[in-house]
Amino acid sequence: MKNILLTITIFFITLAVRSQSSNINFGVTLCGAEFGQNNLPGILNTNYTYPVTEEINYFSEKGAQIIQLPIRWERVQRKLGGPLDAMEMSHIVKFVDDCAARGVMVTLIMQNYGRYKINNIEYIIGSPEVTRANYKDVWMKLAYALRNKRNIFALSIMSEPNNMGAYSWFESAQQAIDGIRQVDAVHTILVDGDNFSGPETWVAYNDQLKYLRDPSDNIMFNAHCYFDEDRTGNYKRSYDASGANPMTGVNRISPFINWLHANNVKGFVGEFGVPNNDPRWLVTMENFLNYLMRNRIGGCYWAAGRWWKDYALSIEPTGNSEKPQMNVFAKYLIASNNSSVVARN
Repeated sequence: MKNILLTITIFFITLAVRSQSSNINFGVTLCGAEFGQNNLPGILNTNYTYPVTEEINYFSEKGAQIIQLPIRWERVQRKLGGPLDAMEMSHIVKFVDDCAARGVMVTLIMQNYGRYKINNIEYIIGSPEVTRANYKDVWMKLAYALRNKRNIFALSIMSEPNNMGAYSWFESAQQAIDGIRQVDAVHTILVDGDNFSGPETWVAYNDQLKYLRDPSDNIMFNAHCYFDEDRTGNYKRSYDASGANPMTGVNRISPFINWLHANNVKGFVGEFGVPNNDPRWLVTMENFLNYLMRNRIGGCYWAAGRWWKDYALSIEPTGNSEKPQMNVFAKYLIASNNSSVVARN
């Protein structure tokens, strides 16, 4: 009961102050609904799946303030410019409502990397096949469908745009913002950066994003930060072979945080995570999390999901066994407005 009351209290505090930069929120990404990218739209529970209430319960009890839900554009809107798919939206709305019942905020992520597939061929947003008007249209419809959901932490307009060629990510992002604000003046818009939202190259690729226009002045910029050699989060090489050290995460995220401070804008780290094969990765992650806390930046661990129990970075529990990453991350899942970290019993 104590844990339930604490969760409810934090939920309403978060609702009241979520737009303030002084508030810190930590959570997790529950994967599954974006799976099966080679089988689009695919078959539910064969090619892709949505989180179940047991998962929401587990992370809520651990203190997650946010759960991120990645989705595929091709599933929620099966024809460009067409209506949103009723079945997919029913699953999304149910997930949002299940989280609300447990005092958890939700970020909806379009996990499409700046593209849309037609007949299994990818087209970049801004191209003749997938226009910026198409992109504006889908976000206007998604925002309208979720406009009354009070536990939306953010609408994440695109995960990791990259190699956009002649089609400026800045212009596409502005179109999505314009579409959302036509129907929703309230919810935070989360904007990833070009080049996979990498923090070390943020200034080189994304300095222009500071000029995005939002009449609600409620944009948050989103970096993804991993500690392996190639920054992908695949962790194909060992800790030593990757050249990692206890401060790798701090060093990698600091250019992004410096940019936030220099431009007086809000930021978030929507992906970070480490494998469970070497305890030194946990030290690197803890130093990284402490640095985020000192700079009053929240973030979400990547990742969990019942189809990813054996994924090296997963913090999905296996039976009654918790993952070592969760043992470290748990104490960061509740952060008060004065930066104190509360560990759940």
